[in-house]
Amino acid sequence: MKGGKLGINGLGRIAKLSIWQHVGRKNFYEIVVNIGRSVGTGLEDVAGFIEKDSTYGTLHNYVHGYNASRVIDNLDEKAGSMMIDGVRVTILRDTRNPKDIAWKSHGVDLVLESTGQFTDPTSPPDAPGGALRGHLAAGAQKVIVSAPFKIRDKASPMPEDAVTTVLGINDSDFDPAKHKLVSNASCTTNCLAHMIKPLLDFFGSQSILTASMATVHAVTGSQLVLDRAPKAGAVDLRRNRSVFNNIILTTTGAAKALALVIPEMKKIGFIAESVRIPTSTGSLIILVFDIQDDSYTEPINRNLINQIYKDATGRDKKGYLQFSDEQNVSSDIIGHPLAATIIEGQETHTRTAKLSFDLKRLKGYTDEVGASLGNSIIDIPVTKIVVYGWYDNEMGGYTHMLADRTVSVASMLE
Repeated sequence: MKGGKLGINGLGRIAKLSIWQHVGRKNFYEIVVNIGRSVGTGLEDVAGFIEKDSTYGTLHNYVHGYNASRVIDNLDEKAGSMMIDGVRVTILRDTRNPKDIAWKSHGVDLVLESTGQFTDPTSPPDAPGGALRGHLAAGAQKVIVSAPFKIRDKASPMPEDAVTTVLGINDSDFDPAKHKLVSNASCTTNCLAHMIKPLLDFFGSQSILTASMATVHAVTGSQLVLDRAPKAGAVDLRRNRSVFNNIILTTTGAAKALALVIPEMKKIGFIAESVRIPTSTGSLIILVFDIQDDSYTEPINRNLINQIYKDATGRDKKGYLQFSDEQNVSSDIIGHPLAATIIEGQETHTRTAKLSFDLKRLKGYTDEVGASLGNSIIDIPVTKIVVYGWYDNEMGGYTHMLADRTVSVASMLE
């Protein structure tokens, strides 16, 4: 047990699995979880929810292996506390507004905001309905958000005390003396950043003409089990359709968040799309790059691309980027430790073709320019690259990296 306390706001998927992560790691001797409401008939029902998971099994098996027995004991209904494998977990059930949560009286300096409701770093602490900065007003020194920042007023800039980081990509952007609010981005952005960075480092942004991605994503808790009539003013009616029976087109903020952690992407036309499918976890990114190929005789091929990723995995001491030559399916990577992304090497594809371009279509073209070139038509070799990257969007990928970020921020607290 390394000491310190961690506050967690919410008890959804990310919060629950973060408890699993930190109980296993023993970096905090106490975890204070704010639910802000009663659960079931009492604390035993809270413990049961934490202990069992339909996707990952039981907490004690996760921590100690297949023959382990229950690790939750010493439940105290009045104090709202329990022991989980030697870590004290205190449950707060009084308020849902961040500014009113008793972080200060519980000695909590670091809070993980995981409700998905408080993501605007510009809202004041006393904003109606609550705000992210309410945690700071309630006594926290730092707040880590398990989602991308979302600024409601599009004209407002990102505050100077807020930063978005993806571990292994832009860790050093976090300045403990300056930043109070830290976004860990999304599971998709964490995977995407580790897929793109090796290609950017090798080819340079100036060689990349366009890029796009589509994530084939497992369902999330915001989706519905059965069809339901949309709320008044709802625009995306597909969000009210059953996750059991449909492939559902939706949106992703991965492109916007990616530019925050890899600024070079601002120079590249990039499109990000998302499709939800009826699986509980285990997602896939299909990344497509168009690169100006300088070689007519030895064009870029799949062996080169796979070698770029193999070399990058050798430099990644944390294991956030991994490479696989196996023929995987989504269930193979559920619970896979460490990885933000697992490159599916067998499915890397490239295709090089000559792109004919008429210079007469360029603004400023003159006949004199054409005469000096001898021809207004030029051929540019362009290679299209397709790379597949798996990620466990819950435990193995995202909450593992979120826990790493949490521990690193905790180590920098005064």
